[in-house]
Amino acid sequence: MARSFVVQQHQATTLHYDFRLEVGGVLRSWAVPKGPSMDPAEKRLAVEVEDHSLAHGAFEGPTGRGGVIIWDRGSYEPLDAPFADALDRGKASFRLHGEKLHGAFTLVRTGGSERKPQWLLIKQRDDEADGTGPVAERPESVVSGKTLDEVQRS
Repeated sequence: MARSFVVQQHQATTLHYDFRLEVGGVLRSWAVPKGPSMDPAEKRLAVEVEDHSLAHGAFEGPTGRGGVIIWDRGSYEPLDAPFADALDRGKASFRLHGEKLHGAFTLVRTGGSERKPQWLLIKQRDDEADGTGPVAERPESVVSGKTLDEVQRS
């Protein structure tokens, strides 16, 4: 059974990407400052944040301190079972089927505080690993086609 994922580019106090996986009826969420990469050599810091409702993953628009765009979305397949337990243990792999992100990724917990655990988001070496930086190459929303700057000005 496919589950949803969404990556929202979010300008708040700092610019970051909210990486969200549907797990157990909520969106498990990580703030990824540099955004995801398709290069296995680029391990991205991902700070775990509070879970969000599934409906939150559909939000795009201006906010009080900036704005949010839906940078990517799609479905994913867990490669570890049971997936929620793999996340709780601190290492979980999954295959993304997004509009920008494709292929296998792994989240690995590396430390941080109990309140804000730190993880690494790592692209696995597979046929989809093309070494690109989709954040810079494709900055637009997959929903509206607008950039974050355009959404913030609207």
